[in-house]
Amino acid sequence: MKGQVQTEHLRNDLNKILSVVDKKNSRPILSYTLFKAEKNSIEFSATNLEVSAKVVIPAIVENSGTFCVNAKNIFDIVRELPDGDIFFEMKEGTNFLNLSCNNIHYSLLVYNFEDFPQLTFSKQENEFSMGSDQLLEVINKTSHAISSDETRLYLNGIYLQGIDSRIRAVATDGHRLSLLETEPLENCSDIEPLLNGIIIPRKGVFELKKIAESFPGKALKISFDESFMYINAKDKYFLSIRLIARDYPKYQAVIPNKTSFTLSADKDALFGAIKRIKIMSHEKSNGVRIKLKKNSMTISANHPSFGEASEDIPVEYDGKEMEIGFNARYLLDTLATFNEGKIILELNNELSPIIIKSSNSPNYLGIIMPLKL
Repeated sequence: MKGQVQTEHLRNDLNKILSVVDKKNSRPILSYTLFKAEKNSIEFSATNLEVSAKVVIPAIVENSGTFCVNAKNIFDIVRELPDGDIFFEMKEGTNFLNLSCNNIHYSLLVYNFEDFPQLTFSKQENEFSMGSDQLLEVINKTSHAISSDETRLYLNGIYLQGIDSRIRAVATDGHRLSLLETEPLENCSDIEPLLNGIIIPRKGVFELKKIAESFPGKALKISFDESFMYINAKDKYFLSIRLIARDYPKYQAVIPNKTSFTLSADKDALFGAIKRIKIMSHEKSNGVRIKLKKNSMTISANHPSFGEASEDIPVEYDGKEMEIGFNARYLLDTLATFNEGKIILELNNELSPIIIKSSNSPNYLGIIMPLKL
């Protein structure tokens, strides 16, 4: 096998699959990447058996070949090489990959590719397209609410469900919830596999974000089977994600059917005030107290070791006076997903969840449960 590839291409694309490589060393072969050179390209594949990734890099290949090489080792080498061309060669009957760049030379030990898991990256019968920007919005607006509680596996991801011609994304950890509905998809008949919903695990969500950011403004091909989600970005970057095989809770029960009071505030003013007052909240609860009265909101916190703080901000509110406790971090995470401008808070009383909306994002809402202080 013999060929050449640009250092920049190799460096950038190896970096995309490095986060998928198994770090736990459950099986030594999973710390390797499958190297496949043929025609005018090189393929690199990696997996931890839960998430798999493949990238296709343009290259000049004289003789094809397939083998496994340590993923971190080859990336560390390529990262330090100067830009230009890398010449690679593996002579017949040897188990060394020779890399040369200018006057720099490496010989890397390689292994038999037959030990590497067989990977699948498509399921064409259920395939539909989704814009990378649309997918990125789904992740950015919901992923902060994914639970980290390993005892409730069904909450450790984003729930996707087909609703008419749209995709609804939900994430919750039991204390907060984020819900977003996409704009209608053109090929909506192909999202039928989503009617019963799927749960994408946190690790898969991280890799989805990476693939969406790598192809801004492009259409991504998405498909499913009973256990996996597959993503194809322009036949250059592929993902396979094992889904969480659990039933998602009835999240609709958390969303109030109606609310009694509505408050409007400037997003940046509210965000800044909560961030400042949070400094004086208790480290474990991050609790802040919000007092509402006519056209006024007072945010306060009291730390037993440091002292107290409060800040008044103007709001549009004409409901009853009330005082509610909240986890400041949950409020900040949700507010950070909105663009600047007015946001709307809907609530019933001191014990009911609060709904956060914006006219700039009509298909999105956040819900936060109050905190007893």
